[in-house]
This record gives sequence, structure tokens and C-alpha cells, in this order.
Amino acid sequence: MQIGPVSGAGSPAGSSENKAALAKTAQAFEAIFVRQMIGAMRSASLGDGMFDSGATEQFRDMADAKTADAMAATGSLGIAELLLQQFGGKAHDTPDKPA
Repeated sequence: MQIGPVSGAGSPAGSSENKAALAKTAQAFEAIFVRQMIGAMRSASLGDGMFDSGATEQFRDMADAKTADAMAATGSLGIAELLLQQFGGKAHDTPDKPA
């Protein structure tokens, strides 16, 4: 995936919009990461329960997704914050060098 320059990145309003979009994207990435981590932990279980079925598995997956979203919203792992620190300066600064 290739990311191009954002129009209006030099204006102060564009800068705050870019930072808000970056924060939202970083939080979404953290939620996906946590969801994958929870799924990997679930797959490492020792066996099936007596009452396990497709419906309980689907409900468990939905509960895991909600848990991951809540953990990402609170920033409990800090992944989104690290992404903001890493890419925060680059989100609104575009080089003005002639091509």
C-alpha cells in the first residue's frame, strides 16, 4: 500500500485533521492487533468445552472484538501512542523540495 501526500497539509486546519485521522487510524490498528492477539490465545486452548458450538464460538469472537476495541480505546497497551510518536511529525510535514 502506498500513501501519498495529503492535500492541505501545510495549513493549520489540515494539520489538526491529519493528526486526528492519524490518532483514529492508530487506535484502529491497536484494536486489530489486540483482536489478533486474543484470537491466538483462544486458539491455544487445550480442548473443546462440553457446551461449545458454532454459536458460542461466534459469540465469543464478537465479545473478543468488543474487548479489543475497548482496550484500544483506553490505550491500555500503548501501541497507538507509540504509533503517534513515530508518525506524528511526518503526518503534517511535507517536503517542499522541487522534484
